Amino acid sequence: MRVSFALGLALALSALAAALVALVWTPYDTSTLAIAEKLQPPSATHWLGTDHFGRDIASLLMAGAKTSIAVALVAVGIGMGAGVPLGLFAAATRGSLADEVVMRGNDLVFAFPSLVIAILITAVFGPSATNAIIAIGIFNIPVFARVTRGGALSLWTLDFIRAAEVAGKGRVRISAEHILPNILNLLIVQGTIQFSLGILAEAGLSYVGLGAQPPTPSWGRMLAEAQTMVTIAPHVAIFPGLAIVLTVLGLNLLGDGLRDYLDPRSRRAA
Repeated sequence: MRVSFALGLALALSALAAALVALVWTPYDTSTLAIAEKLQPPSATHWLGTDHFGRDIASLLMAGAKTSIAVALVAVGIGMGAGVPLGLFAAATRGSLADEVVMRGNDLVFAFPSLVIAILITAVFGPSATNAIIAIGIFNIPVFARVTRGGALSLWTLDFIRAAEVAGKGRVRISAEHILPNILNLLIVQGTIQFSLGILAEAGLSYVGLGAQPPTPSWGRMLAEAQTMVTIAPHVAIFPGLAIVLTVLGLNLLGDGLRDYLDPRSRRAA
C-alpha cells in the first residue's frame, strides 16, 4: 500500500506542478497558431508533438491541467461547503422532518448526474468553465452530505457525546467541537475521491462542449478535437488521454492511501 500511495502522490503532485508552472510559463504560447507545423510527431522541438492547429501539445496539457484542477478544486469546495453543514444538521436532527427533507433533497439531486445538471445550466446560461463548476459542485453536495451524516450518526451514540450533552452543550456546538473533528478523516478521503471525479467530469463536459470554451485549453476538448485524427496523428489523442488517466489514477491511489493511514482500524490491522 505504501508503494501505491507513493505512486499516487507522485502522479498527483506532477499534475499539480504542471498546473502551477502553467500559471507563469509554458514552452509555447497556447493561443498562437502555426498551421505550417500542424500534426508534427514528438521531437526535440515539440516534446509531445503538435495538434491540428500547430499548437504545442505539451503546453496545451500544462494549461489544461490548470483548467481541470481549478474546476475540480472549486467544485469540491462547493460540495464540502454546502454538504458538510447539511450532513451535520441532518445527523443532529435524526428522525425529524428536517432530516427527512435534507435527505430527500439529496436523493433528488442524485437523480440528475452532473452532465444532466450541466445541460440544464448551459441551456439557460450557455457553456463555460464556470457553469461546469456549478454543475459538478451541485452534484458534490449530496455526496458530502451523506458521508458527513453517516459518520456523524455513528458518533452521536458514543459516551463522550452524551457527556457533552449532559454538560449542557447544544447540538450545534457539539457538531462543531466534537463531531466534525472526528470525521475529518472521512471528509479528507472523500474530498480526494471527488477531486479525481471532478477532473474526470470536467473532461467529460468539455468533451461534449459544455465545459471550458476556446481559447481556454482543456484536456476533454483536446480529446474531442483529436477524435477525427487518431489514425493519422495518434499522439494528438494519446497524450491528453494519458494525462486524464494518470491524474485520476494518482488521486484515487492517494485517496486509498489516505484512507488506510487515517483509519485507526486499518493501522491496527497493519
